[in-house]
Amino acid sequence: MKNRGLILTLIVLFATLIITFVFEIGKGSSVEQTPTEETDKTVGILQYVSHPALDEIRRGIEDGLEESGYIQGENLTIDYQNGQANQSNLDTMSQQLVQQDPDALVGIATPAAQSLANTTQDIPTVLGAITDPVGANLVDDMEEPGGNITGVSDKAPVDQQMELAKELLPDTQKIGILYSSTEDNSKYQVAEATEEAEKAGFEVEDYSVPSTNEITQTVQTMGDEVDMIYIPLDNTIANAMPAVVNAANQKNTPIIPSVDTMVEQGGLATIGVNQYDLGVKSGKMVADILDGKAEPATTPIYTFDTGDVIINKEQAEELNVDLPDSVTEDATYVEEEDE
Repeated sequence: MKNRGLILTLIVLFATLIITFVFEIGKGSSVEQTPTEETDKTVGILQYVSHPALDEIRRGIEDGLEESGYIQGENLTIDYQNGQANQSNLDTMSQQLVQQDPDALVGIATPAAQSLANTTQDIPTVLGAITDPVGANLVDDMEEPGGNITGVSDKAPVDQQMELAKELLPDTQKIGILYSSTEDNSKYQVAEATEEAEKAGFEVEDYSVPSTNEITQTVQTMGDEVDMIYIPLDNTIANAMPAVVNAANQKNTPIIPSVDTMVEQGGLATIGVNQYDLGVKSGKMVADILDGKAEPATTPIYTFDTGDVIINKEQAEELNVDLPDSVTEDATYVEEEDE
């Protein structure tokens, strides 16, 4: 009898251990699955075209997401599309991205953002680099966007750039503004740059090009007519920057562009917002939306209020431009990219 009692006791104990083990396994499995389902996110990125400024913004967006805890391959999937400056591509890619019902969208440059805005009014969308979101009919107001869109403006401190031009190029009297007539984003900036240049005492003339095919001839003409070339945030010109620099150098004409990446490509200098930092800020805004901490309708468009002095020393030497201490004290020097 004692043996039967001992055997029954062992059977009950063994069964209890098995039940407990199975319960813990089951509980552990459910703990692993739940957060994965809750935290896996998908972001669609549509970029207008490839050039150094927009590529840096995209790199910053991905790093901004990672700094906020969203890591590709772990809890984040990014569907990246590049329209290569083709409106038909942008429209098709926008529809493809929206059909996949991502948690958020990002539009890098105005044409890409406008294409996404025309495709969805529901999916949260972050602007990666839009100078004038109100003028581009993307938001109602910079402080209260009002719809499914918010983001970061890449508006440059044009007044500071004109003051920089006066310090670096004191003999300059006439400025030529080079831009693409096909980009709404550029027309707004030309008006602002003209106003600020005239305030600074410069005579101004604008030179528009309908495509990259006319850029070299236009810059050669500008070299005969103006003392300096100013370039706003313009994707067509940025995409052809090596040709612009080559034609301008043949006429010994300095270029003051609006962004740091154009200085790296052969511009003389600028005061601008770092494009990578702009991307990081955009990525963090996307992360806040994914976390449920922010809603586009009530999240103001972020605008940088300060810029960095960025100088291409190689171009300064090429153009025999003296760099005054007042400019170089806090400046960052870039290395010119190889063509």
